[in-house]
Amino acid sequence: MTKFKVYTKTGDSGTTGLIGGTRVPKHHLRLEAYGTVDELNSYIGLIRSHEIETKSSEVLLLIQNKLFLIGSRLATDDAKSDLKEKLIIVEDDILLLEKEMDRMDESLPELNNFVLPGGHPLNGYCHIARTVCRRAERRANQLNEEVDVNPLLLKYINRLSDYLFILSRKVLIDMGKKEIKWETKL
Repeated sequence: MTKFKVYTKTGDSGTTGLIGGTRVPKHHLRLEAYGTVDELNSYIGLIRSHEIETKSSEVLLLIQNKLFLIGSRLATDDAKSDLKEKLIIVEDDILLLEKEMDRMDESLPELNNFVLPGGHPLNGYCHIARTVCRRAERRANQLNEEVDVNPLLLKYINRLSDYLFILSRKVLIDMGKKEIKWETKL
C-alpha cells in the first residue's frame, strides 16, 4: 500500500481541484465557502479541547462530523460527481441543534439585553466560532446564487450560529462567571 502524501504540488499554480476533478482558482467563492466551514470546524475543535459538560462535548463532536460533510458537499462539483446524494443534511440534524439549544437555555438566565464576548477564554472561543459560522453562512448563501446549495445545509449553518451563541452563554454560567452586558453609555 502506498502512503498518502499531503502535498500534491497540483495547487502550486494557484488552482485547486474540487471533488469531481474540476480545477478552480484558490480564491473561488466555493473555496471561500468550504474553507470557512473548515475554519469553523477548527474553532469547534478548540472549544471541545476545553473542559465542558459531557453532553455539549458529544454534540460538538457530532457537529464537527456534520461540518466535515458540509465542507465536502460545498467542495463537490455536482456536474462531475454523484456525491450529492451521499452528502446530505436532514431535518433531524437541525432538530438536534434546536433541542440542544432548548436544553441549555433551561439553565440560563433570561436575556434582556445584548452581551459582550468575554468573561472567560472559552466564552470568547464560542463567540469566535459563532462569527465564523455567520461568515460561512454568508459565503454559502452567496454560492447558492451560482449553484444549487441544499436549503437544509443553509438552514443548518444558520441554526448552528444560534447554537454557538447559547453555548457561549452556558459555558460562562457553568464556570460561575457573569455575562458582560453591553452598555450603551460609557
